[in-house]
Amino acid sequence: MNKFIIYIFACGAGLTLLSCSKSFLNVSPQTSVLDQNFYKTVSDAEMALVGCYDGYQRTSSNGNQAFYVTAELLSDNCFGGTGNTDGRGYQAMDRFDISQSPSDNNLFNGTWTDYYSGIFRCNTLLGKLDGIPFEEGTTTRNRIEGETRFLRALMYFDLVRLFEKVPLLTEPTTENLPQAAPEETYKLIVEDLKFAAANIPADAYPKANAAQNDGRVTSYAAKALLARVYLFYTGYYAKDDLGVTKAEVLQGLEEVIQSGEYGLVDNYKALWPAASYVPNAADNTLDKSGFAGMGNIETVFVQKFNNTQNYSGMIDGNRWLVMMGMRNLSWSPYGKGWGACTVNPTLVNAYENGDKRKTASIIDIVGEGITGFDLKDQREYTGYTNKKYTPTALPDGTSDTGGSNDFQLSQDQDYVVIRFADILLMAAELGSPNAQNYYDKVRTRAGLNTKQVTLQNIWNERRFEFAFEGLRFYDLLRQGLSVAASTIAQTQTVLSGSVNDQVVIKAENITKTRGFMEIPNTQITLSKGVLVQNDGWN
Repeated sequence: MNKFIIYIFACGAGLTLLSCSKSFLNVSPQTSVLDQNFYKTVSDAEMALVGCYDGYQRTSSNGNQAFYVTAELLSDNCFGGTGNTDGRGYQAMDRFDISQSPSDNNLFNGTWTDYYSGIFRCNTLLGKLDGIPFEEGTTTRNRIEGETRFLRALMYFDLVRLFEKVPLLTEPTTENLPQAAPEETYKLIVEDLKFAAANIPADAYPKANAAQNDGRVTSYAAKALLARVYLFYTGYYAKDDLGVTKAEVLQGLEEVIQSGEYGLVDNYKALWPAASYVPNAADNTLDKSGFAGMGNIETVFVQKFNNTQNYSGMIDGNRWLVMMGMRNLSWSPYGKGWGACTVNPTLVNAYENGDKRKTASIIDIVGEGITGFDLKDQREYTGYTNKKYTPTALPDGTSDTGGSNDFQLSQDQDYVVIRFADILLMAAELGSPNAQNYYDKVRTRAGLNTKQVTLQNIWNERRFEFAFEGLRFYDLLRQGLSVAASTIAQTQTVLSGSVNDQVVIKAENITKTRGFMEIPNTQITLSKGVLVQNDGWN
């Protein structure tokens, strides 16, 4: 019997609901309910659904290796970075090379358990829906099922992109399951998303009421994620056998565009707190009026966070954000962090002249006049770091988080999983009759002249539009493993501990691993060898 599955069952059977977002997910007081006396009413189902959102949130709140950070490490946007005397686990991921840190054979163990805990919650709720007396003639049951299946699909999509072959659980079980073929996992993902798109009412969570329901799954979010899944699977595996056609996927995107619910925020930098906040030293405040705000018109789906996380069991903050901050240096509006994912200068130099996205996306440490940076403490310093997702600080250097103002725990910047610009560029890529118009909208907002819409130009545009949003690596992979390997492979001179160092990423390592990560050794051991390690990580 798989002890891992037993662990998930034990921790999931007593469903714990925590205050886990700034809007609809606020539930108080902290409540524990048992499976035996729960799932009896529609209210129970709604509460369990909040628990499923909480389970997804915890994939980023538990302090384990986050999918977002991993996606950036693996791309050509960033290097591993972190402190000069830290372990080299980030280098092992960045270079697809376990020899960088041979003892790190459990880099993703917490990630694995976090995701399967969230999936367990979804599976439990789905298995209980038939026993709940929903009122006939209402859409409540299908809406709850649709939201739950979307969350399960999203978590499996992260897992299958990280590890490819993963156990496919569709109900709570203690069975020691082997890894499923990726085709099986993707087909479940597609089935879940098609259900969500068809069964969550279009008016369930209108954007006009984003203050109350930002972060809720909509039918539009399901159609958008279905397109992302379709493009990755058909690109990487060069197969089109998911049970959904290209025309259907494109139609879904067109419905999102035509809904009138979404649009592009006029000023690109307004999408990101650190890019839009202006320090006011006179009264030690940040002018935040330039920020478009959470739930703005461009966000299609976000992962929500709160600033109330603590060391006593409250788990609802954005724990990975601190990894992206400048190493131990606050320079308002930028807050300190652990210096991971230093930005590759080749990306900085690739922006077109006049592209507004460059200064909105990248902190130029020297160019912005930032002083006091301790080069001896930073590994793989390039002079650039991520501006989109970085902590923020007041002019006096203290954290700007609210809550307990703990710069590690209290970060509450939401992660924008899908935004409208992606809808436009995916629709253009899939051959919309309006492709040129959609493509031009994105470039014009960036301050650039239009170009002829071609597949290569769309891919190039995605690099700059979505830099540091967790998309670049998978955009490369879906162009083909050889394209990803040759693009990411490089030798770059950096500073580690203020002395010259080199980042050497070999194409052969990317090819050998096929772009997938290391299955946690603990999970292989607990499965008694049923789970098999991915190539390139032995």
